[in-house]
Amino acid sequence: MVDLWAGHVDADRSRPWQRDTIVNVYSTTKGMGALCAHMLVDRGLLDLDAPVATYWPEFAQNGKEAIPVRWLLSHRAGLPAVERSLPLDAAFDWETMTAAVAAQKPWWEPGTQHGYHAFTFSWLVGEVVRRVGGKSIGAFFRDEVATPLGLNAHIGIGPEFDARTADIIPTPPLPEGQVDPMAHVWENPDSMEGKAFNNPPMRRRTVNTREWRAAELVAANGHTDARSLARMYALLANGGELDGVRLLRSETIERARVEQSNGIDAVIGSQSRFGLGFMLPSPMRRFSDNPAALGHSGMGGSLGFGDPEARLGVGYAMNQMLTSVPGGDRRWWSMLGAIYGALGLPFTAPDPA
Repeated sequence: MVDLWAGHVDADRSRPWQRDTIVNVYSTTKGMGALCAHMLVDRGLLDLDAPVATYWPEFAQNGKEAIPVRWLLSHRAGLPAVERSLPLDAAFDWETMTAAVAAQKPWWEPGTQHGYHAFTFSWLVGEVVRRVGGKSIGAFFRDEVATPLGLNAHIGIGPEFDARTADIIPTPPLPEGQVDPMAHVWENPDSMEGKAFNNPPMRRRTVNTREWRAAELVAANGHTDARSLARMYALLANGGELDGVRLLRSETIERARVEQSNGIDAVIGSQSRFGLGFMLPSPMRRFSDNPAALGHSGMGGSLGFGDPEARLGVGYAMNQMLTSVPGGDRRWWSMLGAIYGALGLPFTAPDPA
């Protein structure tokens, strides 16, 4: 195992990053939540092909009666956003948000295309796990994943964690001539794409607040270190067992990494590729030369993935946000080249041009 940390937890660079520092990893959290869902599948409690309404009857509104669970995980449900405007604090009210997504009419015919459920994934997948598993997604992850594996990883943290939680540092202005690939989202706040990322509205400073850290938003607010991400994905890359702890059968993992969605994403407007809850390597998110690796990246640059052929788990967590370029975050490439090179395996860094 290689375990490295460096830098500072604050923008003033007054406090060094420590071994037990944790940080918000945005959408990299989705992989943590997907693991919880697949554990319920593995136990025979959750059927990926059953209608969501089987487990969540209130979901059967506005033409969503037949949407299967697998479409929530593969971003094919047509529910990337809530259309009616929601107040700022709605994101922290579980009942308000689950009721809103249950009432939402799909933005497209479910199953006909895919579009990133950037924020609604929190309540769509989180509520199914809660209904089937009998506890909130944060409690399920803590009890069933983090504690058995000894992870410093959390979906929802109390104030006792604040002293060792790094502040998120906003993305700096783009260099002259570089185009933000998400510009169409920020420039059209009332569109489906705009609402997917900003309804309820999220202010830049929200992520460093106690309210954000306490919430259990499996789409966006996991707090962890890179070591824990790597360890979680090492389990997935090694047949579902690590250091004598088995969470999944190997066949469950194989099913999770079967491609479900590939092509132009209806929300982000560029190519994306998904299995069941996990990103798969693609030209826009190039984290492995193995097309069957599975993982998830997060806004600003975080990353966790497992490569079953290499039996490798990798985690990267940082607090300085950067705008991704085609292929992912530039900071990944030298790291991944060194990791795969040490194993005598290829890694082809993208050409962002």
